[in-house]
Parts: sequence; C-alpha cells; structure tokens
Amino acid sequence: MQPTVLLSALMLAGLMGMVGQGARTVVGLKKLHDFNATQPPDQATTFLASRLVISLIIGFIAGVLAALAIGLDKLTGAAGATVEILLGLAAAGYAGADFIEGFMSKSPAITGGAGTTTSTSTTGSTPAVVPPDQADRLIMQTSQLSTEIASLQSVLASNVASTAWSSFSAVTQITPELVARLFVPATPLANIRTHLPHVLAGLRSYGLADRDMLLMALATIRAETEGFLPIDEMKSKFNTEKAPFDLYEPGTPIGKRLGNTQAGDGSLFKGRGFIQLTGRDNYTRIGTQIGVGLVAQPLQANQPRIAGQILAQFLSNKEDEIRAALAADNLALARKLVNGGSHGFDRFKDAYAKGLALIPEGIEI
Repeated sequence: MQPTVLLSALMLAGLMGMVGQGARTVVGLKKLHDFNATQPPDQATTFLASRLVISLIIGFIAGVLAALAIGLDKLTGAAGATVEILLGLAAAGYAGADFIEGFMSKSPAITGGAGTTTSTSTTGSTPAVVPPDQADRLIMQTSQLSTEIASLQSVLASNVASTAWSSFSAVTQITPELVARLFVPATPLANIRTHLPHVLAGLRSYGLADRDMLLMALATIRAETEGFLPIDEMKSKFNTEKAPFDLYEPGTPIGKRLGNTQAGDGSLFKGRGFIQLTGRDNYTRIGTQIGVGLVAQPLQANQPRIAGQILAQFLSNKEDEIRAALAADNLALARKLVNGGSHGFDRFKDAYAKGLALIPEGIEI
C-alpha cells in the first residue's frame, strides 16, 4: 500500500473517530448547560476548551485503532469505505474512547523495564526508582489494556459496525428529523417540529417514556393523522350516509357504541386530535382525566398541548394490555386496543417497524 494512501486512510479513520467523540462532547455540553441552569451562578461548572481538544484527540486515536482492527483495505479498496464502516469508526470514536481515557487517567507513564522501572525527573537530575509492586501493577494495567483493545478488534472484525452504531445512537435525542423517517415523505417536517414536543411531553407526564410506548404513540399518529397535525375527522363513507357524521348519531350502532345520546353528538364529538378522539363517552372520560372540559368545548382536543395529553392518557388507560400485545409481537391487537378495529393498520405497522430499526432499545425520551 502506498504511503500516501495509507496516510489518507488513517486520517479518514481518525477524523471519523473525532466525529464520534465530538457527538459525545455535544451531549456532554448539553448536560452541563442543563446542570448549570439549576445551580447558583457562583456554583456553575466552567467548560474548559482544553478538555474538548483532549477528547477529540482521544476520538482520533480510537478511530485509527478501529481502522487497524478491521483492516485498512476496507477503507482503501476499489469500492471505498461504506457508510456502515464510516459509522462504525464514528461509533468507535464514541464508545471505544472510554477504556483509552480510563487507562490514561489512572496509569503513570511507563518509561523503564518490567523488573526495575525508572523515570527521569523534569530537571534531569536523579532518576526515581519505581518499586517492584508498582511495576507489577503497570504490567497488569498494560495487559488489561491489550485485552480491551483485542476485544474491540474482535467486535469490529466481526462486522458488527451496526451494533456499535446502535450504541452510539442510544444517546441521541428523538429529533423531528428522526421521527420523520417513520412517516411518508409527504408529511411536513415543519408539523413534526412543531408538534413532536407536545407528544413527548405528554408521554413523559404519564411515565410512557420508553421505546415501546413512544413507537406506539408515533405509529398511532401515523395511522390516524399522517400529517402529524391534530385535526378534525373528515367525512367518509364510514361516518356519513346523508348528513355529515349521521352514522355517529344516537340510535345508530356506532353512535350507541360511542355513547352519543343527544341529537348532533355525531358531529359535535367527531374524531379530533392526534388520536382522533371520538364520541361523547371518550370526550367525557378523557376530559375528566386530564382536567379539561372537552364536553363543553370539544374543539380543545385539537390544541397541540391538549392533543398530546389526550394521546398519552388514552395509551395510559390501556397500558398493560398494549404492552402485553407489543411483547407478543401482536401489532394487530395493539392497534385494535386504540382504534377498536384495524383502520390504518398498514401505516401503523410500517411506522412501528421503521421505529424498531431506527431507535435503539433502552432509550428514554
């Protein structure tokens, strides 16, 4: 391999490692900002630029080590580096830096032999003798580092860059851009950016901050209101025969099931919000639970903050059954527990499957 090609491959690997470590730094800076916001001004923690530089150097080293582990030919071959390999190098920069940083922080410099280790003072005068027991510890630490490097090499050489990338992804936030990948291209990203915070806030307030319930909520929105916008239910053959929403009126099979008891209830309590809350019974029960007078003012169900609460409350009411259905991989039942049928199941299933592939298990919103 030509020296220039070798150098380019190592530089690419190091830069990707710096990207991974940089992402870790960004997360750390956000946590530092959030922490400082809760502290008195005189107790705030100061950010040191020198630590950022050191972190990036560590990421560079980890990226180079990862490239050597998987083989530089993977970066210099005819096909060039694949996206998976590049993401794997970035993941190594993030996750692989831990044992390097830990070793450097607890190990003194090794400058002598194994039996009687010596080091020269900064003045160059008298060499300091390292006791044999300390030399033994240094040897053990060096051996431990070698074992950890070998373990990392094994992981990377086994072509599990995707697994490493999952670990890297696990610390990221649920962003509008990520959620947009669960929806169709026609779903406006602006709608997701505007309304996603209300959905996440609702889920958190009911303790539904894990991946399963997050995906349940997002897949439900995909099935009910694909535009990621709390809206009124539109007229269709399922709700209208002659007059708008007359199939929901008292005396009809659907109206009876929805608890509609007064003339005009069909249109007044038609589907609204992210989850398309429908019927006098649902408006009464959910409104009472969230402390909002939905029966008196049904249009409130389309207010983004309230729509997020309604969605979370509805899922919370059937949480145990939904979790059991998801654990059994019975998405049809999970959908039925919310919708009462299978309306939009194809969209629900598609969004849920995409979410499983994109969002790592164990993440909390």
